Amino acid sequence: MTPQAAFFVLAPIRNDKVDELLALLETMNAAPGHADPHNALVPFGEFDRLHFARLCILRDQTIGDVAAYGLPPPSYPLYLAFLGDVDESAETFLTELAARAAPGLARLFSHCEGFEPGTDVFAWMKRHAAPAAAWYANWKGRTMLQIREEAALREAMEKYLDDNAGAVAWATPVELHAMLRHYLSAEIAAARLTMTPDPPTHLGWWISNAVASVAPVLFAVLLSPLLAVLAVVLLVLVRIHEISDPVICPDVDRKHRETIATTEDRDVTNVFSALGTLKPGAVRRTVGFFGLLLLNYACQHVYTRGRLARVRTIHFARWVWIDGKRRLAFMSNYDGSLESYMDDFINKAGFGLNFVFSNGIGYPKTRWLLADGCKDEQKFENFLYRHQIYTQVWYNAHSGYTAVDLQRNAGIRAGLDSRALNEKQARAWAALL
Repeated sequence: MTPQAAFFVLAPIRNDKVDELLALLETMNAAPGHADPHNALVPFGEFDRLHFARLCILRDQTIGDVAAYGLPPPSYPLYLAFLGDVDESAETFLTELAARAAPGLARLFSHCEGFEPGTDVFAWMKRHAAPAAAWYANWKGRTMLQIREEAALREAMEKYLDDNAGAVAWATPVELHAMLRHYLSAEIAAARLTMTPDPPTHLGWWISNAVASVAPVLFAVLLSPLLAVLAVVLLVLVRIHEISDPVICPDVDRKHRETIATTEDRDVTNVFSALGTLKPGAVRRTVGFFGLLLLNYACQHVYTRGRLARVRTIHFARWVWIDGKRRLAFMSNYDGSLESYMDDFINKAGFGLNFVFSNGIGYPKTRWLLADGCKDEQKFENFLYRHQIYTQVWYNAHSGYTAVDLQRNAGIRAGLDSRALNEKQARAWAALL
C-alpha cells in the first residue's frame, strides 16, 4: 500500500503585489478557477502522483466580526496558500515539484514576503509549510496509478459488454465473471491494460501508524477519570458561553456568492475553501484544539474506507490553524453541488460540524456543543457562504469520477482479481458493471 500525504504552503503576500499575483494566477486556468493541467507555471498534469492541488488567496471577509466581542479588528496579512494531496510523502512530491517547476513557482512566490531572486524554491516551501490540524483522505492507499488503471478497466469492460451484448445476454453472473476474466487476461497480454499490484507498505509506516493508533487510546484509558472530570467542566463552561455567544449569519452577499459560483459545477467534483476566526477565550481555544485532535484521529484511524462519518462525497479535506491558532482554514474536494454537500453534512454529521465549527465566531447557537447549531439550516448556510473564499486555481487529476465511482471501479477490479466467485458474490460484483 502507498499511503497518501498532504502539503500546505502558506506565505504572506507583499501588499503591493496582490493585484499582480491575481493576474498571474488567472493565466494558469483553462476556465474560471479551473487549472489548465499543462499551464506554463505549474503543469499539474505532468505529476502522476498528484490527486488535487489549489492556489488561493486567503482573503477573510469576516475579520470585523470580532467587534461583537468588543475587540478591535485585527490586522492580518493576505496569504497565498498552495496545497495538494499526493501519493507517498509530501516531501518527496515537493522535491520533484521544485526540480521540474522551479521557474514557475519562483514567479508565483516572488509576490510573497521573504522570497527573493535566487531563493531555493524547495527550501522556501519547507520553511512555509503549515501542518494540518486534521486531514482526511477518502480511501487510504488508493493511488493515482490505481485510479487511472481501474478507470481504464471499467471502460474496457463496458465496451466489451456493449460489443458482445448478444453473447452475454443470457450469461449467469458466474459465467460473466469467467468471460470478463478471460478478456482481461488477453488485454493485459496485449499491453492494452495494466493492473499494477500494490507495492508493499514500508515497515516504518506500519509501525508509526500502529503507534499513532494505539497510543492515544491507551493514554485516554489511563487518564480516563481525570479526562472525564475535565470534559464535564469544559462542557459546562462551553454551555455558559453558548448562551451569550453572538450569532452572525446575515443574508448572503449576492455578488460574493455569484463570483464563487462561476467556478462551481463544471464537473462532478467541486472545490471548497473557507476561513474564519476562533471565538476569543481559553474555553473555545481548548475545545477547538482538542476537537481537531479527535477529528484527526478519526480521519487517520477510523474513517479510512470511503466515508467521513456517513458522508461519502469527500475526496480529501483538511483543517489548518493559522495566525497562532486564532484563525482556521478549511479546504475540501467534494462531489455534487454545494447545497447537497451542506445537506449531507447537516443530516449525516451535524454533531461533528457543531463540535468543530461552533468554536468559530458567528456560528448558529449550539446546545451542549453537539445539538442545534447547523440544524438551523438557513443560518448555517449563511454562515458558511460568508466564510467561503474564492479559489483562484484548482486542479483535479480524476475529473469525471466521484468518490463513489472510484470505489465501484475498485470493486470491479477486486472481483476480476478473484479466480472464481460463488453465485452470491458474482451477483454483487456484476451489479457494479
